[in-house]
Amino acid sequence: MDKITTLLLMPDTVAGKKLTDLIIESSVFAKLVLIVLVLFSIISWAIIIYKYFEIKGALMATETFLKEFRRRRSLGASFSSLSRMKKSPMAVMYGTAFIELESLANSKDKSGKIIIDDENLDHVAEAIDRAGTDEILRLEKYVVFLATTANASPFLGLLGTVWGIMESFAQIGVTGIATLAVVAPGIAEALIATIAGLAAAIPALIGYNFFINKLRRIAGEIDNFKSELFSAIKKELGTVA
Repeated sequence: MDKITTLLLMPDTVAGKKLTDLIIESSVFAKLVLIVLVLFSIISWAIIIYKYFEIKGALMATETFLKEFRRRRSLGASFSSLSRMKKSPMAVMYGTAFIELESLANSKDKSGKIIIDDENLDHVAEAIDRAGTDEILRLEKYVVFLATTANASPFLGLLGTVWGIMESFAQIGVTGIATLAVVAPGIAEALIATIAGLAAAIPALIGYNFFINKLRRIAGEIDNFKSELFSAIKKELGTVA
């Protein structure tokens, strides 16, 4: 059987190969690109699952916390129950504010109400702001990796695609024959890289947009609660000039 006949029969062999066989027989560079994309995909899915339950828990806990907070009798009486809702950013802010109040209190009146001056009230407001910012940063943690995956994966897939096409042209140059048998392995390698890049990027992009929307909602609620909490503090506490 001459060389041309062998090459003409090769397409059936290539077409009959499994995906795993094509990956195993691909070049070292193509394998490296695929490994990076698979790692990106695995990490992205782990972050998506983790952040979904974390943010869902924060939203549910916040809803419960706000209901209880607005039904409170006083800040002090509600502290022990409300501050235990650690999944809610508002509960953390509330606990931080109360602890700051106790540490800065000037004195108490006859009824036991804390008396605090305006300067120390400013310190309480700053503590509330810091706690709110820290909670937003905590919930945003790892989400940026999804954006990185969504942006980088298609380009890594494109890099693998270009490499596979280059290999196809290299094979044409070596054999001098532009048949499907010659170019098929390189084209298959290129398409696998393209699919891997999109498979990593699409879920990461959807997850990133989903979480950003939820985080904006939480950030808005945190900003509103800052004013609500500080107003409640000024209303319930005695002040001195």
